Amino acid sequence: MTEGQRARYEELGTNLDVVERRIVDACAAAGRPRGEVTLIVVTKTYPAEDTALLAGLGVTDVAENRDQDAAPKAEQCRNLPLDWHFVGQLQTNKVRSVVRYANHVHSVDRPRLVESLSAAVLKAERPELGCLVQVALDKEHGEGEHRAGVAPEDVAELADAIADTPGLRLDGVMTVAPLAGPLAGDPARAFDRLAEIATAVRAAHPAATMVSAGMSGDLEQAIAAGATHVRVGTAVLGVRSPLR
Repeated sequence: MTEGQRARYEELGTNLDVVERRIVDACAAAGRPRGEVTLIVVTKTYPAEDTALLAGLGVTDVAENRDQDAAPKAEQCRNLPLDWHFVGQLQTNKVRSVVRYANHVHSVDRPRLVESLSAAVLKAERPELGCLVQVALDKEHGEGEHRAGVAPEDVAELADAIADTPGLRLDGVMTVAPLAGPLAGDPARAFDRLAEIATAVRAAHPAATMVSAGMSGDLEQAIAAGATHVRVGTAVLGVRSPLR
């Protein structure tokens, strides 16, 4: 390891320790065991070298939001014990690439994408792909369309479609705190609403236990509302460079 790599390794380790303490404290405040929450480190815009360092620090779950960045990074890190999550908007023309490395897609938001993912998984003859319905809380009752995802009232139909489609496994739901509507600026209320939606999904599909919510700035509120997976980038890796 070069001097620069050692310095970055130590920086990432320090940041991970801080995030881990936040998760531990949030779980304690919510009366939840620490083991109920999985940290997913969002590595977008950062090189494969950082992903490898994270693996060396014990990170097991990483996420990307653009296939053009994720595919080569996943290939470079293919021998590392990592669980890859795709969390960005997914175009159908990228599906065949994404199913080569992703174990979970958090951003399923339309029936056509369900069909495309199924076809790609079956053609690749790979294990089932875990899928989460992305919920756009700012679309509730037609309030806005500022986030990708489906309106809360449409979640059940899309969840059923995923569960009934070959090659796919319904894992749960995902959201990002809304930018518009009555829940904007109030992540605690937003994640409480997601918890209600997640409960309804589990009533119909008991195995769909994943609740993906919370990022660097609001992971505590997400954990308080029952999130099982938090997606943290900046707090671990630092301020990201602008997208290319």
